[in-house]
Amino acid sequence: MYKEIIATEKAPEAIGTYSQAVKVDNIVYLSGQIPLVPETMELIAGDFTQQMHQVFKNLSAVCKAAGGGLENIVKLNVYLTDLSNFPKVNEVMAEYFSKPYPARAAVGVSQLPKGSQVEADGVMVVLS
Repeated sequence: MYKEIIATEKAPEAIGTYSQAVKVDNIVYLSGQIPLVPETMELIAGDFTQQMHQVFKNLSAVCKAAGGGLENIVKLNVYLTDLSNFPKVNEVMAEYFSKPYPARAAVGVSQLPKGSQVEADGVMVVLS
């Protein structure tokens, strides 16, 4: 078994006891990303759609650092503090993903770090 810790300055640095991603053989486990701007570590305030875009930009940067891209995600988990934003998740996802789409879960939660409205994590498969 080969294990590699993935880290990139193009995504927010880990703000706790975790890695941005961990690659085991050709599977990459992506930690949750909230809409932090990597350069400032500040949250995109307000608009849910802008927050969702930043989450996918952050996930994309970590995917790239691990040798893949969003198209390599096979399982995506999205956490929402307001499930009425679910249709917006589909709209924004359509800008970053094409068929065949990854498996996905969308879960309503009461709170997310730093007051974020959305967080996403996933599992990616890349060629070794």
